[in-house]
Amino acid sequence: MGFFGEPLYTPEYKVAGDEVAVFDTSKGTIRVKLDGAGAPIHVANFCELADSGFYDDLKFHRYVPGFVIQGGCPNTREMDASDVARGAAGPDGRPGTGGPGYRIKEEFSSNPNNSHVDGALAMARSMDPNSAGSQFYFCLGPQHSLDSGYTVFGTTLEGKDVISQLRAGDVINSIRIEHAA
Repeated sequence: MGFFGEPLYTPEYKVAGDEVAVFDTSKGTIRVKLDGAGAPIHVANFCELADSGFYDDLKFHRYVPGFVIQGGCPNTREMDASDVARGAAGPDGRPGTGGPGYRIKEEFSSNPNNSHVDGALAMARSMDPNSAGSQFYFCLGPQHSLDSGYTVFGTTLEGKDVISQLRAGDVINSIRIEHAA
């Protein structure tokens, strides 16, 4: 069982292993190679959410200088960027408290590539290791203290300069999944 008794979700998306997530943000484009071999559940879940448009028009809601920039909370969709940046409650709740309505199993304990390097893409979660859903973060510099507790599922190929400019309230216009040639 997952968080608060919710069953753990198993994505239907079949990981090909060549997925690249293309983040179109208000600050520019970020391209991330997803790690389908090391974190297949997280990659499948992320691809399903991206393909469904779940992330379109959400805002980054948490910025900790030198640590992480976090997004993926659906509560931010209908919120003004300045309210998100202030952490004010929106019509669907506070930024950082929303998710897709399910949880997925952790993979940090089984992922041989689970290294929070600069630009790593990982899933946020609550205290329960099996509580990740839709919220993700980019590492702003190496954060190896997170390696044993949070699942890394991607590495930035292009756009670290964009990641370094992102702040709470910045918009995720869309996330597209492409297949590397």
